Amino acid sequence: MLDAAYHALLLILEPMRLAIMFGGVLLGLALGVIPGLGGIVGLALLIPFTYHMDAPSAFALLLGMASVTTVSDFIPAVLFGVPGTVGAAATVLDGYPMAQQGKAARAFGAGYAASLAGGIFGALVLGLAIPILRPLVLYLGSAELLAFCIFGLSMVAVLSGKAPMRGLTAAALGLMLSMVGSDPETGTQRWTFDTLYLWDHLPLVPATLGLFAVPELAEMAVRRNFLKGDAKALMSQATQWDGVRDALTSWKLILRCSGLGALLGAIPGIGSAVIDWIAYGHALQTEKNTEGFGHGDVRGVIAAESSNNAKEGGHLVPTIAFGVPAGASMALLLSAFLLHGFQPGPEMLTKHLDVTYSIVWTLTLSHIMGALICLAASGLFAKLALIRVGLLVPSVLAIILLGAFNGSQSWGDLYSVAIFGGLGWAMKQLNWPRPPLILGLVLGSMFERYLFITQQLFGWSALSRPVVAVVLLGAAYVVLRPVVLSTRRIFNNRQALAMGWIAPRWSWNAGFAALLLAIVVHALVISTDWPDHAQIVPQAAGFAALLFGFGVLITEAFGQRRNPMALAKKIGLAVGHAPQAAPGEGPAKAHTKQERARAWRFFLWLAAALIAATLIGLLPGLALAIFCLAWREFGEPAKRAGLLALGMSLFFWLVFDRIFSTPWPDSVLGDAWPWLRAVSGLV
Repeated sequence: MLDAAYHALLLILEPMRLAIMFGGVLLGLALGVIPGLGGIVGLALLIPFTYHMDAPSAFALLLGMASVTTVSDFIPAVLFGVPGTVGAAATVLDGYPMAQQGKAARAFGAGYAASLAGGIFGALVLGLAIPILRPLVLYLGSAELLAFCIFGLSMVAVLSGKAPMRGLTAAALGLMLSMVGSDPETGTQRWTFDTLYLWDHLPLVPATLGLFAVPELAEMAVRRNFLKGDAKALMSQATQWDGVRDALTSWKLILRCSGLGALLGAIPGIGSAVIDWIAYGHALQTEKNTEGFGHGDVRGVIAAESSNNAKEGGHLVPTIAFGVPAGASMALLLSAFLLHGFQPGPEMLTKHLDVTYSIVWTLTLSHIMGALICLAASGLFAKLALIRVGLLVPSVLAIILLGAFNGSQSWGDLYSVAIFGGLGWAMKQLNWPRPPLILGLVLGSMFERYLFITQQLFGWSALSRPVVAVVLLGAAYVVLRPVVLSTRRIFNNRQALAMGWIAPRWSWNAGFAALLLAIVVHALVISTDWPDHAQIVPQAAGFAALLFGFGVLITEAFGQRRNPMALAKKIGLAVGHAPQAAPGEGPAKAHTKQERARAWRFFLWLAAALIAATLIGLLPGLALAIFCLAWREFGEPAKRAGLLALGMSLFFWLVFDRIFSTPWPDSVLGDAWPWLRAVSGLV
């Protein structure tokens, strides 16, 4: 085991891999600074670029990027009170008041030091967990791995926050989507609709980009929130080192909060939005003289940042050892494992132990790089938070489309990212959780494979194996609890319905649930013609989607409460006996009429970019789309928009054409004038 760790260190220290990791760290720091972007979007963007890399290099790039978004995400939180990601929300409580008091640099120094300590602590937890988990996973067979797959799918109820039924529905739909393609046992074409593109299953990259990257970009284009602030709010480097000394003085607090972050990070379903608040609350309860918390106490920054960075190492423990992702970013990382031919589970702790240790070293070195870079260049990264939306959106949209095309280098990839982008936008607006869908899509093939192997080896006797029984009971509890609560809520609403406290009401959420149910029913009808062996998993997923989706439909259609106080007075009852809305319920922040028009235009621009690519070639079409989007939609000067389009086109040509030798798809223009295609190679 020590030999594997040493060999992994030598692999990571090779100059080219260090350069790749350094590039990932720089990108991660930039993404963390820009509100709305972060590790999930970054992973979705970078996974396509790892196709031509070996495994240690690929994970050096991906984890180098993902692990340091939590280092820089508190820069806008401190300067402007706007966290770069949800993991920096608790930092705002003390970081922003410190900036208002002229202590921004001190907050940065303390935050960077705490981030570094937390990141190394999380990597240490992952490294120490390997020898402990290794004998355990060697005991696990296909039956246990199947149970962990089921448990991983069941955790969507936790990952879905206040909408567990929607999350379970989305996971079942993702499981159905993972069945698209040729059945490995019988060769049956399942839901391919005679499309060659779908024969080899639905590619993960376009689906991931569409579900996560496109909706965030659309929201940025719709809201157009330009951050207002002074990126020069930093003071001297000496003041930053005062913050570092504050962190060193609070080393006991860092250890406790890092331990909390790593421990909670290893529990699937407890994510960034929760962990930093738990650590902040722990600091508030255990530290002395806490009157300054919430008003600029540096210990609040230290507690939140150390836990937020330690969680990354904790997240990787169940992901690598059992294939159970601990969060949305880990679900995306699972897809990267599969794309590079690695099966999360026992193989990662035995056959591919060097790859696992390379991940540990990557976490450690990337946090060191990130902290040192931020200490030296805080002012530069702070300016990224002020980048104009009119320049950012067109550039990132082009990167998304090129990244999607790099998946299988087919036009189908571009259509897929557009379709999943529309689906992801609808889910985001209606508060349907998206990570469960991608989780079902990732775990579906593993689930089916382990199911048939377990069936052949053990049959029903697999249920008598102790680990299987315990894990399945846990999964059943996680799944059935929200079902029981939703059913109880519906029955409890009968009296309220009769008294007029609630009333049937058709909503967009109910309509979306009804549409999904119609699609599922149609898919189930198609599946009845397949051989029995090819039907089992797709139909099980379909009936699960029907069950959970019907629960969502009923809840949405009959769970809308009227004003309880007014109605209680109207029928002469005590106001205190009127039913109250469930905690945390309420409509999401609605878009204005102007913002809805912007959303429609964004997706029309996306369609126009695809049409232009079809007509004149992918690279020229994207250059034209960048120019028109920046100029006409966001009002950038024509000269600036032209320079942006030219610069991005040259960058894409260098990376994709010269470095990756991407075979560009044929276009209408190239078909009409073959000599133009022969000369340029782009159309």
